[in-house]
Amino acid sequence: MKIRLVAIALFLAPVLGVPVLAQQQRPSADTVLDHGFIDTVDAFNSVQQAIAIRDGRIVYVGTDSGVGAYIGKQTNVIDLHGKMVMPGLIDPHIHPIAGGSEQLECSLDYAILDIKEVQERIQACLDKTKAKEPNAYLIVVNWYQEGTHSREPRGTVITKAILDVLKTKRPIIVRSSFGHSILANSRAMALAGITRSMPDPPGGRIDRDASGEPIGLFEDAAEGLISKPVPTARTEGEIVDAAKAALGVFRENGVTAFMAQMAEKPDIQAWSTLRKQGLLTARAYMAPDSVVGGIPKPDAVQDILELKREFDTGPMGPNPNIWVRNSGEIFQDGVQQWPEQTASLLKPYLVNKGTASKPNWVPGSSRGPDPYTSLDEFEKLLLALARAGIEPEVHAIGDRAVRHTLDAYAYVRAHLDGKDVRLEIAHSEMVDPSDYIRFKTLNVIPDMSFVWAKPGPDSIDTEKDYIGLDRWNRVEPEGNLNDLGVPIAWGSDWPVDKYDTFYALKVLVTRQGDLGGKYTGRLGAVSLVPVKDAIRAITINGAYALHSEKDIGSLEDGKLADLIVISQNLFEVPPLQIDKTKVLLTMVGGKIVFRDQSM
Repeated sequence: MKIRLVAIALFLAPVLGVPVLAQQQRPSADTVLDHGFIDTVDAFNSVQQAIAIRDGRIVYVGTDSGVGAYIGKQTNVIDLHGKMVMPGLIDPHIHPIAGGSEQLECSLDYAILDIKEVQERIQACLDKTKAKEPNAYLIVVNWYQEGTHSREPRGTVITKAILDVLKTKRPIIVRSSFGHSILANSRAMALAGITRSMPDPPGGRIDRDASGEPIGLFEDAAEGLISKPVPTARTEGEIVDAAKAALGVFRENGVTAFMAQMAEKPDIQAWSTLRKQGLLTARAYMAPDSVVGGIPKPDAVQDILELKREFDTGPMGPNPNIWVRNSGEIFQDGVQQWPEQTASLLKPYLVNKGTASKPNWVPGSSRGPDPYTSLDEFEKLLLALARAGIEPEVHAIGDRAVRHTLDAYAYVRAHLDGKDVRLEIAHSEMVDPSDYIRFKTLNVIPDMSFVWAKPGPDSIDTEKDYIGLDRWNRVEPEGNLNDLGVPIAWGSDWPVDKYDTFYALKVLVTRQGDLGGKYTGRLGAVSLVPVKDAIRAITINGAYALHSEKDIGSLEDGKLADLIVISQNLFEVPPLQIDKTKVLLTMVGGKIVFRDQSM
């Protein structure tokens, strides 16, 4: 009877002009954003006008009139004036300490430079640091190696000679922005003890001339040989500073959660320090390495579990968390671009048996390396990680490495008894069409570097002819996977590329870049990704990859208030203008961590 009377009272209250009891007792929100275009990214991709936040969580998403009940005397009301709101962006594949550190290094800024320009930039860095002569290493970063090859005659091999002529006695290390190749001068090679008799390490290659002499280029695991003498130990303060710099980049780009690949204990300690100081402004997921040179670490599972016990902050709440529940980046190959060609392919790379003016591209003798970890060892490692609740992420670029990883993941799924473990493959740049559907049937998430899906020196000049038209037309298959309902996610791989979230989104939607000239037009014949799906890729799909979709990734009642306000409506602007989008406000757990001056 009491229930019936209350129901009748609530029904009659609006008619009789009596305030509804539920509205009288509803606590006010801390923050309300209204008069906006709220892209919730819920299951229906619904759009609302207003959102209310209390204690770091969303308590209402709906109309402007409906949100009024949540506005009290202390509520901070933000009038959006029609601007678009969307969930905070999520990046499950990134190297943030390296990215933060490189803000202060000698950088070539990802520019498309010819050899002379590379030399001039490096010499300028040397001239600014003459006090470090003659023995301190000069570390040069963000060398767009493929861009340099595009500025030189095809077939030009870049060697230590371009560094040896510089006015210095210092050892020089130049890191390719792709992160799979190092160019070193003769002084650095001497300090590292590089000789012609030195064998290639497992999972790596020392490039040599026709006589077998090392030329100064070191691929994949061979990077460790040339880098071994380099003083790498950063102080705790330097690592914390790098983490701070990375967080600044995240805030301005609207990133509210990320997963750090190959996170070492000092890195995790830095994020933990910032969290304790109240300076952590994005949710930090740590993915320590479990493989070295393709060989599984004997105590990989226990090592990661120990890091989890020490640093993991447990259930998610409004304040940014640290999770240690993943393992990555488990390399199974390198990159497809010439001259590296360390991606593992099902069919050989092509070689030109003709001339530059009359080329004749035919299959060569190399398919790249075998996948770095044998299938038997790989299956055992991945299953051991999964059974321990550690979710793995594997680097696989070539179609052979991708299939190898899918085969191993099939073994894992068959032995997990239905346990919900998220399995990821990073990049998946080349996938055989017969393997597309396996991503869905095995519930494998591809987190892909969207900015690679455009014409550029790394595709047109150093990839297209070397893989042939058929493979070229399906390189970077984001759209084809999306068509099958595979939840593609974004993985920036920063600092491999400049950090620009909405440029990455534009490329995903259009498969076009902004370099002009011969790089105009779209890449290959892969399907385009609609804007609504592209937004899901950089929000809820990333949350799913991080096993956090119940708390973040969409704007729904009860979820954490991780959101951004942006300068233009992505559904209304021409797709080629998406990269002009500017983040105006970034909020994590209901707290504003970035606000543009114009907001």
